[in-house]
Amino acid sequence: MGLAGGLGRRRLVVSFFVQSDNVYRLVLASASPARRALLTGAGIDAEVIVSGVDESVVEAEDAHTLSLALARMKARTVAAELPADPGALVLGCDSVLAFEGEIFGKPADAREATQRWRAMRGKSGVLHTGHHLTGLVSGRQAEAVGTTVVYFADVTDAEIEAYVASGEPLQVAGGFTLDGRGGAFVDRIDGDPGNVIGLSLPLLRTLLAQMDISITALWRR
Repeated sequence: MGLAGGLGRRRLVVSFFVQSDNVYRLVLASASPARRALLTGAGIDAEVIVSGVDESVVEAEDAHTLSLALARMKARTVAAELPADPGALVLGCDSVLAFEGEIFGKPADAREATQRWRAMRGKSGVLHTGHHLTGLVSGRQAEAVGTTVVYFADVTDAEIEAYVASGEPLQVAGGFTLDGRGGAFVDRIDGDPGNVIGLSLPLLRTLLAQMDISITALWRR
């Protein structure tokens, strides 16, 4: 799941992908190292450009809609500032947890993270991750939301205190993640684990296919 917005833009990796006469360049509009790691593990190197958008200005009635609106805003913001490149694809992602009628993004502070975990333990929530893909020159776009049900362990107060003290819950939507210390506090999930971490690779493949691009065209050679 992504880190908080508002960070300065920075270019981390620039990679090009060749299939026949086509050159594809994937730009990830997210500061999340977990999302980048998922792509890298799948054979896709991505340039990372943080959008720097103010997520607090986006409002929505439900987590599903909010996650997609934020993903779309991130991708379009970065795409608007890049030079023309017919092979460039910009991917924006954002995760939001729906829990008992509330929308949980990243906790504001340790106190809020503690309160959330005390409420969530032994219960379940639905993690929504919006995905928006934009072709820089073609203008083609594809978007969708990945949804995964998360069942939280009945953790103790001492475990919650230690977890919050680690700082991890403050950096991720819902105050938890699967690919870190929080993985021990999730009993099970229904859905794609990558979606909970911040990016669904099967969903990315589907979005690329809608733009007539095979995900294999993005694999490093």
